[in-house]
Parts: sequence; structure tokens; C-alpha cells
Amino acid sequence: MRTSVTCRIHCTVMVFSSLASAESHIHSQLQSILQRLGKRYATGQLDECTHEYNQLQMAEKSKILFGEKRDAAIPFIMVTFDASFADNYALIKNLLQNGMNVARINCAHDDEATWSRMIQHLKRACRYTGLSCKIYMDLAGPKIRTRLLNKGKDKGKVKVKEGEIVWLADDDKGFKDDAIVISPNEPGIINMLKKGERVYIDDGMIKGFIETVGKNRAAMRIVRISSAKQQIKEGKGINFPDSAIAISSLTEFDKACLPFVCEHADMVGYSFVRYPSDLLGLQALLKKITSKPPHIIIKIETTEAVINLPQLLLCGMHQKAFGVMIARGDLAVEIGFERMGEIQEEILWICEAAHVPVVWATQVLETLNKSGMATRSEITDATHAAMAECIMINKGDHTIEVIETLRDILQRAGGHHIKKRFTFRPLSIAQHYINGEV
Repeated sequence: MRTSVTCRIHCTVMVFSSLASAESHIHSQLQSILQRLGKRYATGQLDECTHEYNQLQMAEKSKILFGEKRDAAIPFIMVTFDASFADNYALIKNLLQNGMNVARINCAHDDEATWSRMIQHLKRACRYTGLSCKIYMDLAGPKIRTRLLNKGKDKGKVKVKEGEIVWLADDDKGFKDDAIVISPNEPGIINMLKKGERVYIDDGMIKGFIETVGKNRAAMRIVRISSAKQQIKEGKGINFPDSAIAISSLTEFDKACLPFVCEHADMVGYSFVRYPSDLLGLQALLKKITSKPPHIIIKIETTEAVINLPQLLLCGMHQKAFGVMIARGDLAVEIGFERMGEIQEEILWICEAAHVPVVWATQVLETLNKSGMATRSEITDATHAAMAECIMINKGDHTIEVIETLRDILQRAGGHHIKKRFTFRPLSIAQHYINGEV
């Protein structure tokens, strides 16, 4: 009797342990546990949302978004196009032949004429190679960037030091000639700031606090500069992680781009989306333009987007296919670098529960892309990216090498797990030892 009870306890513990990987099919997993404990279900009462069902759903929705998968063991690969691609057919064809599944065009840069040439070269390469490639176009969103208004504006940069006051304002009226005055480039932001709130410039390289707030101006005290070049340059990003910035996620420029996007893109990236109302607004605009709008990928890059992710997913899941991009650049600055590992895991898990494909973005093998040599931590990060359905590569001089390296890493890592469930395949280290090869 004791042995029977012990076995039953062990069996129950083993079943319960699998709940750690049951985000996508939790109800059916709970039913399986209850069945193991003796509960009987009538035919038809069992939840059909099993692990196998989840895999089929993710595969189907990923196919709609990203196209046909050439290698089942690795995620889709998205490559960011540079302006130079518009006049480089050979490079685009080479990228396609080396594994590019999705071409990313950022509407924050260049113009429709340049985008058109990129797309023409891509379609020509697809016809020549017989390979398919989806087109993803990122809406620019609000451009919260440094604009020098006073000292240093002619050179496009100004020297700063820790402890110094930098003024945030919409214009340079009323300031002395030696005052450092910066506009965040979006009207109305200054009056939304409050004393004590943090400000980050240039991906967090410069940190400051709002010290005083006046009419149409705010004084920021710089407390940290993490760059050897102690300067603020024109056009660098500004983040206000503590501030309630009430500006539209969809700008007039974005709206002007939508007809072109609807004509050419398979997917549209929605930058700085924060609330379900933002998503509903874009959906409505797309439907006015075309009966077959591009699929929406929401970019999670603000604290509000993280907090509101469940509502955003419920809103997007009404569509046939819908995706999420973990935009780790701005998101890391917004939530804090130390929380990035935790939050990107949570986004992956909750999106898996919703059967929503994820794009893993920003700084994937970036040092390799820029210098030709990857760091050790980048290789580990790229391995972790295998849990997403698609991986985005930024532009750089070594994009082909990045794709080759990424495919090699993902081939090795992909066989060990599906999402975050380990598959327990034979370990090469153990095999070599057992076979007497070492």
C-alpha cells in the first residue's frame, strides 16, 4: 500500500513539474493531471488545446506572417535594409540565398522612391532564385530625438559634463548664449515632465534628473555619462521612463506612409504602441485604405506596452494573424537594463500562451555586424533568441556573416528545445565520451 501511494505521489509530482512549460496549453495540462489523479471526463469534455495544437497554431500563424520556412529547426530571419540596398541588387540576392526570410524597411529613414527600389530589387531576386521573402515595413512613430537649439547647434554636438544643467525646451528664447538647450523634437512633452523624473539620452549613455520645471522649459541635472566622448549629439534618442508622455503613437507622417505600406508590405510594424486604443486606431485606418491590410506587428518598447500587453494581445488576436516584436533597444532603457532578461522572458511566455508569434529584435550579433568579430555574450544571446519565431538583424557591414553565424548557432541550439521546453536530444559532449572519442 505504501509503495502504491509513493508511486502515485512521484507520478503526480512528475506531471505537475511539466506545468512550468505549459503556457500554451495550460487547461489541457491541468485536465491531464486531474485524470492522472482519478477524475473521469465525458467524451468531448477534454480541452483540445494541447501542446501539439499549440505547435500547429504557432506554425500556421508564423507561416501567414513570415512565409514558408526553409529550415524547420531555426526561426525566420529578418534583415534590416539600408539605403545602400536600393542600388545593390547583388547584395539583396546574396542575403536571400543565405537565409533571409523577411526584408525590413524602416520608414523612419529614406523615402518612398528609395523604398520602391529596395522592393523592386527584392522581387527580382525572388524571381531569379525561386525563393520567397516577406516585406515588413516599420512605421516611424514619434521621433523623440535630441535637437540642439543653442550652444553647439552649428556643429551638431555639444560637450557636457556630470553635474551640469541641460535645459529641455521647445525653443531657445530667453536663454543665454552659453546655455545648453535641447528640444525633444515633439511638441508638448516639456509640460508633461515633473521634478525628480529620470531622463536618458543616447540609449542610456547619459542619465539625468529633472531638477526644476517652469513654463515650457525644464532643467535636467546630468548625473552620469557612460561614454568616453562626453557630448550630446544631434538626433540621439531621449527616453522619459518615469513621465506620463501623452502623445499619439501614430504620427501624421505615419499616416501619410500607410497607402505605400498597404500597397507593398506584408506586415507593418507599429512603433511605441501603448494601449489597445492605439491598435484599434491603426486597424481602422488600414481598413479604410484596403480590404486586405498588412498584418500588424506591435513593437513592445515602452513601460506602458509591457503593462498593457495582455489587453494588446486580446485586441490583436481578433485578426487572422498578428505578431509581437520585443524591441529591446528602447525597452531596455525604459524598464532598466537589469530587468531586460526577466521581461523578455515574460513576453515570450505570455505570447506563447496567446499563440502569438514573436520577433526577437535589436543588437543581435551587433558587434559581429559592425566589426566582423562577435563577443562571447552575443553568441549566448543569439542562442537564447531561438525561442522566438523570428529574429531581426540590424544593418551593418557584415550582414552575410551574421546570417551564417546565426544559422549555425540556431541549428545547434534549436535541436535542444522547442521554445523553452527541452527535448532531451543526445548531448554531443556525452556522445563523444561514450564513443571513446575523447
